[in-house]
Amino acid sequence: MTDATTGTVRLGDDGPEVGVQGLGCMGMSFAYGPTDADASRAALERALELGVTLYDTADAYGNGENEKFLSPFFTAHRDEVVIATKFALAIPPDDPTRRIIRNDEPYIRQAVEASLRRLGVDVIDLYYMHRRDVNIPIEDTVGVMADLVREGKVKHLGLSEVTAGELRAAHAVHPIAAVQSEWSLFSRDIEAHVVPAVRELGVALVAYSPLGRGFLTGAFTDAGKDLTADDFRRQQPRFTGSNAGANAALLDPVRTVAEAHGASLGQIALAWVQQRSAVHHLPVVPIPGTRKATRVEENVGATALTLTDEELSLLEPIAAKVAGDRYADMTFTSAGRE
Repeated sequence: MTDATTGTVRLGDDGPEVGVQGLGCMGMSFAYGPTDADASRAALERALELGVTLYDTADAYGNGENEKFLSPFFTAHRDEVVIATKFALAIPPDDPTRRIIRNDEPYIRQAVEASLRRLGVDVIDLYYMHRRDVNIPIEDTVGVMADLVREGKVKHLGLSEVTAGELRAAHAVHPIAAVQSEWSLFSRDIEAHVVPAVRELGVALVAYSPLGRGFLTGAFTDAGKDLTADDFRRQQPRFTGSNAGANAALLDPVRTVAEAHGASLGQIALAWVQQRSAVHHLPVVPIPGTRKATRVEENVGATALTLTDEELSLLEPIAAKVAGDRYADMTFTSAGRE
């Protein structure tokens, strides 16, 4: 199934209209081992041809290099694409391997100007707070972000890895178009509190890592053995050692469903995320990442799949059995604050 074209959905009550599937661009220049610039450019172009219009990046991806890489594509297709980028993960000068969460006004203003410059655009369509600095009231952070909207530097606001309470507090200051959180067959913790709040407020849910960083596709079974030394996934507990072996066994029902549809494992994982929209009655836009045009075609093909109730029941128990945390340091997520 590679010839589908996506439909569209609106991010929030007054947000931009985008394809029902977006594209995560981080891996095109950061985190996932060796890159191929030409192949990534072809993937970007093919995605747009298939109706993918939401392109997701962040200033922290390669310390701005990802935004620079995407700039020629964005400027060439400015009226066709919705650019999403993020601020909050600062890199200390004395240790480029670390990330410090900053939500203060001077940093936000510095970050937005730098992103605009690297992206080569006059306005950012969707600007996310990437992570929450708990030492600064979220109302203050969103107040600064709202000023950026009034100043014409940003069109719409988003939040990433926030709790339901943080979302409600932020939305009271300025409408939030989208919340970005990890959501997949392996990661469903947001369904308890965040998803109901998103639905209640009329916000869209942008699902990052809907393919479990590639693990759900069967592309690798043990990051420590199968991936290059510079691959970020080698640091994630779910994908190494005994956890990896236990989690690989959880893919058996995904294979069963995939065989029934003549689809790939990744397409079933994406179809499951897409179907959360109907299950929870809210806009859901997964942003699978890839660097290959053929994978873009495969991923978009998932938008044409509908899983039966029986198939959904077969997949239901998976998340509760997953071994290991999403990150080695879960303080960088909302998990401990909910």
